[in-house]
Amino acid sequence: MTFDDTAIDWLANLLSDAAIAEIMPRFRRLDEGEVRQKTSAADLVTEADVNAERLITVRLRERYPQAMIVGEEACSDDPALLQGLGEADLAFVIDPVDGTFNFASGVPLFGVMLGVVVRGETVAGIIHDPVGKDWLIGAKGAGSHIRHAHGSIEKVHVVKPVPISAMTGAVSWQYLPEPERSRLARNQTKCLSQFGYRCAAHEYRLLASGHAHFVVYNKLMPWDHLAGVLIHAEAGGYAARFDGSAYLPSHVGGGLLVAPDEESWRELRRELWAE
Repeated sequence: MTFDDTAIDWLANLLSDAAIAEIMPRFRRLDEGEVRQKTSAADLVTEADVNAERLITVRLRERYPQAMIVGEEACSDDPALLQGLGEADLAFVIDPVDGTFNFASGVPLFGVMLGVVVRGETVAGIIHDPVGKDWLIGAKGAGSHIRHAHGSIEKVHVVKPVPISAMTGAVSWQYLPEPERSRLARNQTKCLSQFGYRCAAHEYRLLASGHAHFVVYNKLMPWDHLAGVLIHAEAGGYAARFDGSAYLPSHVGGGLLVAPDEESWRELRRELWAE
């Protein structure tokens, strides 16, 4: 079966099914043995991540047996599973619990993310909020919207551009090398205010729905960004890697700056990196 946008509701419901069955029953109920470190004390995996990804993967394989499926936890065990993502005829990229640190800490800021890639291009993105029980959805050429739990659809759009002094944004400087790390942390004070949710799912939602202006990410794993960048672009926004090049599903480096439009992107790139 090939992918078309009539499948988006099925995919959205699949993410909700995984949240209901495997994520929310464990929220604030995790035993000590159900949380493990991956690369650091800030990089965690829980039984909710593993089991939700397994459920989503099984259902996707039933409906799309020929598709490439890239899950964060599967790739953590076998990084070679990422190879070929940019060339696959059809691929699904899963972040079963984005914001695992928050989830494991009992903080209700986490989400389930799914990106759909067709021959190297992201064509759809879904971010499900298991706590709010709604979905942020974007499809290539069709705009982005929030599908509320009660069934209504709300179109979303990025905020109007403003000078950097009036911007609100997030800089994930913890993943940047020095001296770039300190430079961006210092220069962010040129902005009006900052946020830091430790959850790309909710940060992309904030931007796509017009409640903040920018984010800077250095760590580019596809499950963290493919869905969000597509949704943000379909909401009218602009994103590019630090060198100005387009962000593609095959990229795992080069940084990412997400802004309301290209002019804002250029101002942020100049001011945040200023010596």
